[in-house]
Amino acid sequence: MASYADVYGNWQTDPLAFWAKEAQAVDWIKPPEQILDDSEAPFYRWFPDAECNTCYNAVDRHVEAGRGDQPAIIHDSPVTNSKTIITYSELLDRVSKVASLLSQRGVSKGDRVIIYMPMIPEALVAMLACARVGAVHSVVFGGFAAHELAVRITDATPKAILSASCGIEGSRIIEYKPLLDEAIEQAETKPEFTLILQRPQCQASMVEGRDLDWATEEAAAEPIGCTPVAATDPLYILYTSGTTGQPKGVVRDNGGHMVALIWTMQNIYNVKPGEVFWAASDVGWVVGHSYICYAPLLTGCTTVVFEGKPVGTPDAGTFWRVIEEHKVRVLFTAPTALRAIKREDADGDFIKKYDLSSMHTLFLAGERADPPTIEWAQKHLGKPVIDHWWQTETGWAIAANPMGIEHLPVKLGSPTVGMPGYQIDVLDEGGHPVEADTLGAIAVKLPLPPGTLPTLWNASERFQKSYLNTFPGYYETGDAGMKDADGYVYIMARTDDVINVAGHRLSTGAMEEVLAAHPDVAECAVIGISDKLKGQAPLGLVCLSSNSQRDEADIEKECVALVRQEIGPVAAFKKCIVVNALPKTRSGKILRGTMVCIADQTPWKMPATIDDPASLDHIAERIAGLGEAVG
Repeated sequence: MASYADVYGNWQTDPLAFWAKEAQAVDWIKPPEQILDDSEAPFYRWFPDAECNTCYNAVDRHVEAGRGDQPAIIHDSPVTNSKTIITYSELLDRVSKVASLLSQRGVSKGDRVIIYMPMIPEALVAMLACARVGAVHSVVFGGFAAHELAVRITDATPKAILSASCGIEGSRIIEYKPLLDEAIEQAETKPEFTLILQRPQCQASMVEGRDLDWATEEAAAEPIGCTPVAATDPLYILYTSGTTGQPKGVVRDNGGHMVALIWTMQNIYNVKPGEVFWAASDVGWVVGHSYICYAPLLTGCTTVVFEGKPVGTPDAGTFWRVIEEHKVRVLFTAPTALRAIKREDADGDFIKKYDLSSMHTLFLAGERADPPTIEWAQKHLGKPVIDHWWQTETGWAIAANPMGIEHLPVKLGSPTVGMPGYQIDVLDEGGHPVEADTLGAIAVKLPLPPGTLPTLWNASERFQKSYLNTFPGYYETGDAGMKDADGYVYIMARTDDVINVAGHRLSTGAMEEVLAAHPDVAECAVIGISDKLKGQAPLGLVCLSSNSQRDEADIEKECVALVRQEIGPVAAFKKCIVVNALPKTRSGKILRGTMVCIADQTPWKMPATIDDPASLDHIAERIAGLGEAVG
């Protein structure tokens, strides 16, 4: 069997031959003869002369191969106390009918459709139906504020919006329709129609002539086949937050996306057709696109659509119950979810209640996986715990431990090594590669591999400015870190989270790693705040484990001492505060930038994606209580 070094070396030696071979895993309508079009570099297009259909590859071909009775989707919803299984044959029928009703209403190849839905199977049906007719879907996280949804409607100019009457967050019912109505009112362009799935928990009021009832329309539709599209035609737009406040529409094409995702399922995640794959994320984020919907179905796996939380629905054992019940082979989740479980169940008692023998590997991504969290999971699960690193823009892993090729030694704090397609370099401010173990900006040599963004929606100049101009010939990741002598990558922080303390460039991620090792700390963040003498000074914020009984002031002092001991006086780490919760987006990313604004007393707005607004109010109070000590 080939080693990682062999596989990566094959790509380095002849990248086009490598991707030509991997492209054979796709059922093409017209196979590619040209692998890469570099005539307009730095804009590159993969498989430019090929034709395909993503929905056909994700659904139809498995039914035609005689596997129609296999479960395609398992919907597990502890918040509604329900479980549903949809086979590949049933999925084909549903997707064909929703595609038909879209087509009958005038949605065709190249038209945009916004999907604003909770974690239910119909969200995947909607995505696949768009792919079937060649429409470009843009999934917006369900329950997003009306203004944020309106901005995306204005930018994407959708012909239709597919939504549901409500989502459920823990024990709260979030009515979607009033948010949708307000967003359409605010948007500069209006959809021709909406399709609304009425859920039993909440009935939405309908606007006559615009809003259609999903169940009625689907039942009346006749199935249709797949529309051929160019491999370079867009499959979807996924908006990611931009520094200007205007979201960036990341574009994903059809052909390269399929080639890359199919490769990852076998080579990174080590799963085969028929096995159960669970990405515990949301369809509104890139993980949901790549690894709830497309990659598992393209591979012929069973995908789990989970409507719940890692804790509280009903307890910190819900993930392990799902794995036991549905025989999950691979779980992919965010470190935040694992830290939430660890905070509630520090001794792993819930893990012991379930049979996890089906589970082979736990994968983590979405933010930096701190070593104490990985060690906790390794200890209590007894399974490989694999960190890997990628971005909304790339759509799949830049660096990973390729479990389907070779289980490389795990180095805590590192997502391991670059995957084929990615030459990862660490650069100084002048764009020159730095020596091993030296902090710098992480960049990827162009061209980026198949499946990554070819551009931004209607914003090619912004694409160049955001990603390509800083380091010519490279894609700028926006992450800071280092590589060691073995080529292992370490992602320490976003580039703007590298703080400058009295002329020393220091990584907040390195300080967080130290804080997370404290036995009473469940979760932490370090931010750089203004300091009159040193320019910037670090401030630590820590959340304590639920079983911690110790005095908060003592823990704060110990945390300060720990950082000074491990990193040294150069860190100038003098302040650490205990907080109830760290403010996060709904995808689990900590809102460090907002906390910096609060500490520096500069203007800030409540982020649209915040999960718990009260956490910011609490932090503002705690920081204010420090007074002159932080400025």
